[in-house]
Amino acid sequence: MGYELRDHTADVAVAATGDSLANVFAAVANGLAAASCDEIADAGDRFSLAVTAENREALLFDYLDELIYLRDVRAALPVDHRVDSIETPSAASGGADEWQLAASARGVPLSEIDAREVKAVTYSEMRLERVGTDGDDGGWEAYVVFDV
Repeated sequence: MGYELRDHTADVAVAATGDSLANVFAAVANGLAAASCDEIADAGDRFSLAVTAENREALLFDYLDELIYLRDVRAALPVDHRVDSIETPSAASGGADEWQLAASARGVPLSEIDAREVKAVTYSEMRLERVGTDGDDGGWEAYVVFDV
């Protein structure tokens, strides 16, 4: 699991990999935190969040959008991301027609760090793909552009 920050015009892009869908989501979220701050303090408490969406790509978008929203309302940068579960519509409890994500992060108070503002996640050039061939489950890759 990992991420790489990439220059993108006036924006910043995160290219991430993970051996599972949950791990690639967490890697993109960690890339978002890295794009926001060079050094992250050890302060802050963990919090949980849940997101639902109509498809896999929308779930990634809504998860990242929720993290940006929570940063603003909590005045804390979400870091150390863990995606505990991603349920597909067929596997979701109660027969829900939406994808469901349960995750947690640690909220570092913005007063304790020198954070740059990432304004929004965009669908521009967003990519979320399974990698591997001939039954070889090589994991997942994601590419997400953020407006700064």
